[in-house]
Amino acid sequence: MSDIEAGTPPRVLTVHGTVRGAVERGVAVFRGIPYAAPPVGAGRFRAPAPPEPWTGVRETVAYGPTAPKRPYAPPLDRLLPDPAVPGEGWLNLNVWTPSPGAARLPVLVWIHGGSLVHGSSAVPVYDGSAFARDGVVLVSVNYRLGVEGFGVFPDAPANRGLLDQLAALEWVRDNIAAFGGDPDRVTVAGESAGAVCIAALLAAPRSAGLLRRAVLQSGAPAALPPDAGRGTTELIAKRLGVPATAAALAAVGPEALLTAQTEVTGGGNPLTGRNSFQAVVDGALLPHDPVAALHAGASAGIDLLMGANTEEYRLWFVPGGLTERISGLRLRLAQLKFGVPNATARTYRANRPDATPGEILGALATDLLLRVPLNRLADARTHAPGSTYVYEFGWPTPVQRLGACHALELGFVFDTLGHPDTMALTGPDAPQELADAMHRAWVDFATHGDPGWPSWDARRPVGVFGPGAPEVVSAPRDDELHGWEPYRTGQKGAKGR
Repeated sequence: MSDIEAGTPPRVLTVHGTVRGAVERGVAVFRGIPYAAPPVGAGRFRAPAPPEPWTGVRETVAYGPTAPKRPYAPPLDRLLPDPAVPGEGWLNLNVWTPSPGAARLPVLVWIHGGSLVHGSSAVPVYDGSAFARDGVVLVSVNYRLGVEGFGVFPDAPANRGLLDQLAALEWVRDNIAAFGGDPDRVTVAGESAGAVCIAALLAAPRSAGLLRRAVLQSGAPAALPPDAGRGTTELIAKRLGVPATAAALAAVGPEALLTAQTEVTGGGNPLTGRNSFQAVVDGALLPHDPVAALHAGASAGIDLLMGANTEEYRLWFVPGGLTERISGLRLRLAQLKFGVPNATARTYRANRPDATPGEILGALATDLLLRVPLNRLADARTHAPGSTYVYEFGWPTPVQRLGACHALELGFVFDTLGHPDTMALTGPDAPQELADAMHRAWVDFATHGDPGWPSWDARRPVGVFGPGAPEVVSAPRDDELHGWEPYRTGQKGAKGR
């Protein structure tokens, strides 16, 4: 009888020491395993370093510390629960496995979202039990957030949060076989900022050999030049009255730094913008812009699954009443600001005759920031050796008229609809059969690279999940995508990127 069958706490020997987990819902789970040393003191703004080895058995039952962050501001805090775990060793990860004694199972590594200032691997929606139940080893990762992870300094390496993620992937390469996983079958998946990070990793030469497949959920490739990325860091330093250097900010306590960071970055959102953190093209980890690199063939041999939700914008526009506050004039001004062609806007309005100006703007913003760049990346990979699949999630939640909004698909992908924190966004009656289908597609993609519908080609097939039964649709709303052709050629709207 195996430890799992007997309910005996499983033990695994990692390269740094032995860990002891727990048996929960018929699978083994290990939480809070350090993959790097705590990024504090002299290491606060440095690249991640290996953790100190330990002797004896380390208990890994509870989630490890989460990176310094503040909760989402109201009213999003009720829709996106974001637990915080105190402590300094927040470069840790969790593993769910059918059995540590299993042999070479597929692995899915989850990179959480949260605009690079929120989120953690302890968010209950990301519970990996269902993946382990279905034969996939699930690993979820914490990484440095905000100015500590993505601030740009003259005296510290850039993209420290990405370096953390690479260190976690190296830990997976070196240790996952002991948990029953196959280091040669690693899929890296993430949502929102997590997906943007993965796109950057795909463009980073250092990621070669660390992953075989990738999933981008509601996040497209993006990065800034260092000078542009430095702006948010300088505003935070100015608010604190210190130089914009890693040495100066290392002397600032975490709470004071968080307060200044929140004051500088609060009030905006991924669609309306404001000061934020992004990866930067630093010439080291990222020698080239991820958009250009991926279009030019970087990671062309990696299988890729990517897509977005039909009404991403509604999470950001609806709860605070922004949808109703946008007038026809403000819609027109936004079109001018982002260089949206008049013909494109007319197509969106014609396809939505009952939509308000705010809803039209939200649809335009969703496609400009997500659907258009993801479709173009799929087009660029049409003849790549790696397969490309595109999905759309369209089931509308009944909660607060949020529709098929940003982050709604997460409970379906992880098959965690029954958790109260998931219900905050989905409501109590989300269709389990849709979760069964979407979760199965992700399991199948991680297992053998095929989520269950045709790969991208000239027909532009999209696997659509909801509002009805899952189906494959060829070139959905293609008339709207064609309206963005000036962005492709660079004739208009360059500043909109």
